[in-house]
Amino acid sequence: MSHQQDKLATQIVSVGREKKYSKGIINPPVYRASTVVFDTMDDMRFAIKNKTNGEMFYGRRGTPTHFSFQQAISELEGGAGTALYPSGAGAISGALLSFLKSGDHLLMVDSAYEPTRDLCNKLLAGFGIETTYYDPLIGEGIKELIKPNTKVLFLESPGSITMEIQDVPTLSRIAHEHDMVVMLDNTWASPINSRPFEMGVDISIQAATKYIVGHSDVMMGTATANEAHWEQLRENSYIMGQTTSPDDVYLAARGLRTLGVRMAQHDKNALKVANWLASRPEVDHLRHPAFETCPGHEFYQRDFSGGNGLFSFVLKQGNLASVTAFVENMRHFKMGFSWGGYESLILGVFGIDRLRTATKWDTSKPLIRLHIGLEDPDDLIADLTAAFERFNEVIENNS
Repeated sequence: MSHQQDKLATQIVSVGREKKYSKGIINPPVYRASTVVFDTMDDMRFAIKNKTNGEMFYGRRGTPTHFSFQQAISELEGGAGTALYPSGAGAISGALLSFLKSGDHLLMVDSAYEPTRDLCNKLLAGFGIETTYYDPLIGEGIKELIKPNTKVLFLESPGSITMEIQDVPTLSRIAHEHDMVVMLDNTWASPINSRPFEMGVDISIQAATKYIVGHSDVMMGTATANEAHWEQLRENSYIMGQTTSPDDVYLAARGLRTLGVRMAQHDKNALKVANWLASRPEVDHLRHPAFETCPGHEFYQRDFSGGNGLFSFVLKQGNLASVTAFVENMRHFKMGFSWGGYESLILGVFGIDRLRTATKWDTSKPLIRLHIGLEDPDDLIADLTAAFERFNEVIENNS
């Protein structure tokens, strides 16, 4: 049963709950399996024939727990099918390796997630796959970087840490004119705040670890493909042995049901904190897609239906000592990697210039990344107020 005619909030609650998977239970149960047994040869032949259509065949192919969640993500993203992976990084590598081979050329956005860059430089390069990094705001200029052997254009919008928003429809159109596969790390939007396939994307990737799970307790990735690319993604990912625990899938499916209300609250809280930060004299500019100071803001206004809790801000001055004073000894912000859970997180980010080859980053102005959780934003603002006091004290003592 399709839920495309329903409003988004209804879709989030309803998708992936067909009786053939749920057996009438509200949350599809956890089916743990390796071997699946059959009563007759006809039963086995039927399962083999329909193994890609939700029939139990072998545990690595999936169980009803997996099938229901895959159906839910596919419908929310607007794709034909979804492959599951044990992490977001696994989804990125699984998707790229499904469509690249030795001698191919990859166009990778310069603002990509650091593990994605490591994958290109350390693994794909060893396989004979060449990577060219490009400015996330390149637009029509991407044409100049396309080679006869360019097979994949990889996007991440907004970009990791520095939050540049890309002109996805333009880049997708140009890529398709050259028979390239367009992949998008769509984690920031989650499956509900953008429509990647309507913008020309062929494969939309999620670190489900983040907002889909929503509780910082599961590692998982998804890659959703359109009809033209689903079979190749599905089969190659299966060949590479990509699989996920049904217990983790259950938690991701449960987290999915509150995605809409969580995202709305993250967005509301983050905007309140961001507006307060914009008034601080220490802040040079915000890297929040909803603000004009964020590169590509106009594409955010056009292509996204909402935001979340993740953004960065750049300070006018500072060094390791002052930024350390800022991010340490917080009451509510915890220092740690990842994001998308209910808790607020903070990172002082150095070395961005070492992760950019097609663009330059001004290292004289420190960047701090925040994930605004579900706490009361007034408490978070009080925490940041104290952080600025510590920061300014170090600056004054060093002046």
